[in-house]
Amino acid sequence: MKYLILILALLAGCEDRWRYFCQDPQNFSKQRCQRPDCLFTQDCPDYLVAPVLEKQATQPQPVASEPIK
Repeated sequence: MKYLILILALLAGCEDRWRYFCQDPQNFSKQRCQRPDCLFTQDCPDYLVAPVLEKQATQPQPVASEPIK
């Protein structure tokens, strides 16, 4: 019973929080999250919610090496 109360108390404190103001979808249309205002701080929504792999630099292809003689 103690554990149930503890779990319920911990869950009661849960809420949606966003690390950055412009990461919250409700703030996308606010002036602070629109270009050019967001470019200086780089917290434009497309920077913050874009897929990680899309922003990842392309990795160079491995070069086949000849065996050492």
